[in-house]
Amino acid sequence: MMKIYNTLTRTKETFKPLEPGKVKMYVCGPTVYNYIHVGNSRSTVAFDTIRRYLEYRGYDVNYVSNFTDVDDKIIRTAKEMKITPVEVAEKFIAAFAEDTQALEVKEATVHPRVMDNIPEIVAFIEVLVEKGFAYESHGDVYYRTEKFEKYGQLSDQSIKDLRVGASERIDEEENRKKESPIDFALWKSAKAEEISWDSPWGPGRPGWHIECSVMATKYLGDTIDIHGGGHDLTFPHHENEIAQSEAKTGHPFANYWMHNGFVTMGESEEKMSKSLGNFVMVHDILKEVDAQVLRFLLASSHYRRPIKFSER
Repeated sequence: MMKIYNTLTRTKETFKPLEPGKVKMYVCGPTVYNYIHVGNSRSTVAFDTIRRYLEYRGYDVNYVSNFTDVDDKIIRTAKEMKITPVEVAEKFIAAFAEDTQALEVKEATVHPRVMDNIPEIVAFIEVLVEKGFAYESHGDVYYRTEKFEKYGQLSDQSIKDLRVGASERIDEEENRKKESPIDFALWKSAKAEEISWDSPWGPGRPGWHIECSVMATKYLGDTIDIHGGGHDLTFPHHENEIAQSEAKTGHPFANYWMHNGFVTMGESEEKMSKSLGNFVMVHDILKEVDAQVLRFLLASSHYRRPIKFSER
């Protein structure tokens, strides 16, 4: 018997896959606008280890991990590098493969990409609009969050508290477009000279959250066994995935939610993050440190606990 700590219920539960002997597992992958840093690789190594253990226990694991290959950061990087967003994505997907192969991470069963799934994303959003869970506004499409009764369950937050917090962050233009400050974008209308695709709501591109709902259900089915990712994805990303997926399918999205702890930097114990500027690229550190030393560090603590990183 094997037990898994389920973020959704905040308890350890006996693992019972949907189909005996098989595991459907989805893990959120990187946004490919730069090399991965050591904090990003924590999730990659943690879930590779979990996958390998499940296989060791005799399970046939269908392991799906996506690449976010179009978003604001990729578009911004493309402008800075004076190349196309597609070229940015190709460059850093190749770099991700190089770094993770050095860490002996097994390749996913499927590595789906947003750009390859635009028709499925549009069709998914259309169903949410038809069901009243989404609405168009000025060429954007938003999810009607308060219509989903279980919203906040994964992150253990109330709609009321979320509404108060969101109203303090939202800008005036976005506020005019939304029915509620906690509604989130499923489809973003195209800005001048940005990469875009045609849709019933005009040219645009997907929001971040919708892609994982679409690709998880496309490759694994309406309900999956395990959904994994970093602790920072619990809210809003995974909370939004549940809302989108279950509103569309009418079925539970994932039976077990697993989240790995952060990598923190030195004595400050501040989360390693590109936005904070306190990161170390795997691409760089592997020039000085054996890849197995780094993998051992990342696997040396329970996956849910933080790991303190320093040169020492």
